[in-house]
Amino acid sequence: MKTKICLIGIGKIAVDQHVPAISGSDDWTLAATVSRVGTVDGVPSYTDFDQMLADHPDIPVISLCLPTVPRFEYAAKAMAAGRHVMLEKPPGATISEVHMLQAMAKDHGVSLFATWHSRAAVAVQPAKTWLADKSIKKAHITWKEDVRKWHPNQDWVFEPGGMGVFDPGINALSIITEILPFEMRLQSAILEFPTNRDTPIAAKMQWADNISGEFDWRQEGSESWDITLETDGGLAELKEGGARFFIDGVEQPVDGLDEYPALYKHMKTLVDSNTSDIDVRPLIQVADALTLGKRISTDAFAF
Repeated sequence: MKTKICLIGIGKIAVDQHVPAISGSDDWTLAATVSRVGTVDGVPSYTDFDQMLADHPDIPVISLCLPTVPRFEYAAKAMAAGRHVMLEKPPGATISEVHMLQAMAKDHGVSLFATWHSRAAVAVQPAKTWLADKSIKKAHITWKEDVRKWHPNQDWVFEPGGMGVFDPGINALSIITEILPFEMRLQSAILEFPTNRDTPIAAKMQWADNISGEFDWRQEGSESWDITLETDGGLAELKEGGARFFIDGVEQPVDGLDEYPALYKHMKTLVDSNTSDIDVRPLIQVADALTLGKRISTDAFAF
């Protein structure tokens, strides 16, 4: 029997990724949605989360797809009602929020999954395995895309808590914190803020151990979602957001579920075992950049 799940926040990411992943799963059935405006055909829809909880005590799992700032209250309310919770990335607007949610999950005896969808890309674990016994000489992240394409007219990404270019950039940070055989320590960052916005549109970061990164939301055309690592065993490259893995220019065979189906498969395992999976390391890197980074003003931005 499939497990019932409720999606909160029926926006672009829910429509593009979550709904298809749930619909194609043997583990889940989408039993309700909660959103100010979005709905899913054939699924009971609500605008009031409390009403959904009251009407559906039979739905044990809540998946939160809404922006980070309002997400904490929904997650806390869901767990207080005894529901397991799955969080879209990043798992919170602040690190302390995530720690609080982790404690709540333990107190209420429910599962909490702080997802990082790019970690579920098919080439990430093969890259991690290959790098495990290598000495890393140098590593570089190039993460550039067009905000108008991926977040059309979504002003919340430039509001406090929206994280700006780190909304996609945290995907790269989720990968590199997973595959490196050591912890990262940020040394410096340069953050470009549009004069009319509250979050950065571009960033350059430098970590210890010769690791660097460039993030930009102004790139038009094709995306650059790449991580290169020079090692004592050769050059490793993760391309297309972790979908492809190369060693010394030779593409390696990889296989597995797509990112969001893999996340929902893992969530089912967590619920069945009543365990949680929370890793704040990617969020820590963003917080470190915003704490340590030098702020530079750049041209005003409009969609």
